Amino acid sequence: MRIAIVDDIASEREYLKNELDTQLARLFLDAAVYCFSSGAAFLDAAKEERFDLVFLDIYMESENGVDTAQALRRFDTDCLLVFTTTSTDHALDGFRVRAFHYLVKPCTQEVLTSLFDEIVKRLPADDRYIEVNTAGGMVRLRFREILYAQHHQHQIHIYRTDGQETVARQTFRELCASLSDRRFFPCSRGVIVNMEHAGDFDGTDFIMKNGKRIPVSRDLAKAARMAFGDFLFERGEV
Repeated sequence: MRIAIVDDIASEREYLKNELDTQLARLFLDAAVYCFSSGAAFLDAAKEERFDLVFLDIYMESENGVDTAQALRRFDTDCLLVFTTTSTDHALDGFRVRAFHYLVKPCTQEVLTSLFDEIVKRLPADDRYIEVNTAGGMVRLRFREILYAQHHQHQIHIYRTDGQETVARQTFRELCASLSDRRFFPCSRGVIVNMEHAGDFDGTDFIMKNGKRIPVSRDLAKAARMAFGDFLFERGEV
């Protein structure tokens, strides 16, 4: 994921970047944050490689952030746009360029936490990851790399799309809490599956695309069918 901060004041850019780093770590989001001192410089970069999210100051010394946003929308209609400003006077202009939010300076950590809880629902899912403690140290795993995980003899065995297995030292409850994403479904007290790698659910098992069958406890079968159906619907596969 690529995030841009556009502000002509260096201290404001640095402050916001530090706050974003805190939020990214909290939500286990893998992202690169780029800072720009002008709208023109940002637009040049955005034309080369698109950004997923931009924090754009409205009141810059020689530029108006709304003008920059209008120029951005001419070639990128999907980038999430957050205006950073001391006033919401440009609310109508923000509507016209489909601004996601206004961040009024000075912003607090509480405000950013609430904002990022909303932003994370709209950002590319492939950028999320977990860090697990293994015998060899901390290992970072992207959500999309995980097929399923199983608790066995006080350890978590995480089976990956590359055919490898990662053994983590944590409780199953802790693992489920870290996999807070709709693609993951807890099949029983000790097994959680990544439904994006499931080809079907036959009422008793998730049938993975690699042929592996992941049993679901009887009392969770109805919930599993509903969760899998909702997941496929959201992805446009049904």
